[in-house]
Amino acid sequence: MEPQVLKDRVAIVTGASRGLGEGIARAFAREGATVVMFSRDIQRLQKHEEELKGSGHKAVAFKVDVSDGGQVMQAVQEVLKRFGRVDILVNNAAIGPSVLFVEISDQVRDQVIDVNIKGVWNCTRAVVPAMVKQRYGKIINISSVTGPYVSGKGMTVYSASKGAVSGLTRSLALEVAEHGINVNAICPGSFDTPMLRSVAKPRGWDSEDEYIKALGKDIPLGRLGTIDEMGDLAVFLASDHSRYITGTEIVIDGGNIIQEHK
Repeated sequence: MEPQVLKDRVAIVTGASRGLGEGIARAFAREGATVVMFSRDIQRLQKHEEELKGSGHKAVAFKVDVSDGGQVMQAVQEVLKRFGRVDILVNNAAIGPSVLFVEISDQVRDQVIDVNIKGVWNCTRAVVPAMVKQRYGKIINISSVTGPYVSGKGMTVYSASKGAVSGLTRSLALEVAEHGINVNAICPGSFDTPMLRSVAKPRGWDSEDEYIKALGKDIPLGRLGTIDEMGDLAVFLASDHSRYITGTEIVIDGGNIIQEHK
């Protein structure tokens, strides 16, 4: 049996109730980490906690709205009190409504900014002092190919938010490198997640399954990514196998970004 690469590490994963965050939390737990799961959906988180503990893993659920700086700080302080350290932070929580620029309301715009940008800011600010003190840390920001590399109609505010996350990643990596902290971003393409399925109808599809199937046909590897594959990449960046990687973005999209669409 191969050794667990995250054994005895304490990891916070935001947006862990479903989708990519769920896959990352499961992968971290399998690799020996104590996984602290943040989400507004506490009932779903508690179900994940029970499942992980039932499999012999270490997990704990916290009801946290990452856009609320006070909630985030309180939760992180509780984690530090309970476990003594935070080694890994995955800023995954995000929302991605598909609304044309001329139709999007200020309220929806601000909601995306609050979760996708301020959420990353709040969580990172809460954990960095402890990481600096222990001279060790892994921060993984879940950005996207949408914004930093490509985009689509209806994704203006989402694209803007993910572009900001990528910029924050690079700058923060420079500031904390001297303290032994690695900061990187993952840029997923199309993954079969509840968020992606939620844009099927706004994009004119009656069936979510047919929408997912159609998206996969155009990808070089012939399918969408799975949340477990996202978990595998996050494990690598959270482990000491990536100790000389910082300030970078890793695209995981089945080769979709390298092809020319006509």
